[in-house]
Amino acid sequence: MKVLVRAAAAVVVAFTLTVVGLVAMVLFDDDAEAVEVSGGDGAGGLKGVPEEFRTWILKAAEECEQPELTPALLAAQLYQESRFQTRARSHVGALGAAQFMPGTWATWGRDSDGNGEASPWDAGDAVMAQGRMMCSLIKQAKSSGYGGDARSLALAGYNAGWGAVEKYRGIPPYAETQNYVKIILSTMKRFEGPDRLRIEGSGSGPDALRKAAGRLGTPYAYGGGGPQGPSRGFCSGGGGYRGGTCVADDTVGFDCSSLVQYAYWPDLKLPRTAAAQYGATSDRAVSRRKLKPGDLLFWSHGGSGAIYHVAMYAGDGNVLHAPRTGKTVELAPLTTAMPDADYYGATRP
Repeated sequence: MKVLVRAAAAVVVAFTLTVVGLVAMVLFDDDAEAVEVSGGDGAGGLKGVPEEFRTWILKAAEECEQPELTPALLAAQLYQESRFQTRARSHVGALGAAQFMPGTWATWGRDSDGNGEASPWDAGDAVMAQGRMMCSLIKQAKSSGYGGDARSLALAGYNAGWGAVEKYRGIPPYAETQNYVKIILSTMKRFEGPDRLRIEGSGSGPDALRKAAGRLGTPYAYGGGGPQGPSRGFCSGGGGYRGGTCVADDTVGFDCSSLVQYAYWPDLKLPRTAAAQYGATSDRAVSRRKLKPGDLLFWSHGGSGAIYHVAMYAGDGNVLHAPRTGKTVELAPLTTAMPDADYYGATRP
């Protein structure tokens, strides 16, 4: 990830408050150069965030029962705090992408990514802690009886401490805090993608679809991806090229079959290619009118030996798939995801 921030555009703000161990932040002018991120068209309710943050932002928003805590709000807040820099550090001791002070981290930090350490330097740990804290603050804001938007009050509490919000019965009259709230709410739009896919039911199909939906917006990388997630692709034959230039070897993402393999792994260890996945599941064929979420759909140039694409049925006549070089994992109508004349059939893993 490459981040360019002009020193003159940063104003470091520290508060001396009666509440100990709050988050600190760096305020950035709105015209500061944006972070350069991989990713595409912003499907999945989120766009414009680095891949290492995407899944965690979506997860943090999903786990909060307060609907005001959207992925775009969390992303805008992270962008304002650190420009998505996992090693960010302020002069007052705030650490990581979510800029937690040590005292606050002791309350909210957990080992969310399962690497054996709860660390504000880890993207997953930081984002999930940010989500838990913001979720709690929004809940407090909604029950406080104070005037104003619950999101604004929560952001003010994250920045200045909830004690300051209680003292002034609203957003504190600190210019820095008021600017913090204003900037984040005004920049949320840049991170808002289409509505997230809502998946009902349980079982291997819906569960696999939920897992794959967490990767909406991930770049297509020919030959890339696998059971553990996205990875760098490669160019071979006619695959991985765009405009005559090999782009796969510089792209971290999934191709169509690796996304499916990732979605079902480890409960069902499907083979790597679309043709092999059809061969492994063809004894459980499903008619087009009886499709269920998580079913696999295949397209072919002629026969089972020429299958070239696989997608997952997402309900309501849509599929979730990694379509081709230059695109991202997306939700698309079954009738237009690939040439309809090439549709070969569907199976239920």
